[in-house]
Amino acid sequence: MQNSRQEHLFKILVIGDLGVGKTSIIQRYVDQSFSTNYRATIGVDFALKVLNWDSDTVRLQLWDIAGQERFGNMTRVYYREAVGAFIVFDITRPTTFEAVKRWKEDLDSKLTLSNGKSVAIVLLANKCDLNRDELKNNGIKVDQFCKDNGFVGWFETSAKENTNIDRAANCLVKYIIASENDILKSVVPDSISLQLNSRRNSNCSACLNS
Repeated sequence: MQNSRQEHLFKILVIGDLGVGKTSIIQRYVDQSFSTNYRATIGVDFALKVLNWDSDTVRLQLWDIAGQERFGNMTRVYYREAVGAFIVFDITRPTTFEAVKRWKEDLDSKLTLSNGKSVAIVLLANKCDLNRDELKNNGIKVDQFCKDNGFVGWFETSAKENTNIDRAANCLVKYIIASENDILKSVVPDSISLQLNSRRNSNCSACLNS
């Protein structure tokens, strides 16, 4: 009997300003560990996470891109062939939230999927263990911001306390797989595409209600 199990390899970018916790998030997600002694990433680093997803295997190649790279010319090379991204900001530093839109604009200008659409991006409001009321206190409307700027969802996260990191990753993977099916079936009649789009939107609303 032929094995119907499929394997997917997805390149995922983890981007955001210096010191927002990108490396800590990846270490927590991949190794279930946390350290206060991480040094700043220089250039780019890599990690691999393997998931059993329904009846398939999903391999996530996580690219940890240094915070200062947005100001250089190498991001176009780093972004190539990615199908999704996390943009991270530090919930205690409002300036890192202000940079989120610039990171997304940089990504959108340099990378699109084969169907011409932008890659799926989930926003991570990191270090929520330090001040859970910081977003409210600063009047940051993250729900509306994500809807206005094309994010598929957002989560308050803490690498230290392992808060919402798995949920955020599952949200992104779910959206990527739906988008992948959309691309593969783009030659099928429109009625199929409409059904796929409808299901994809319902998945993302759950992400946005985090």
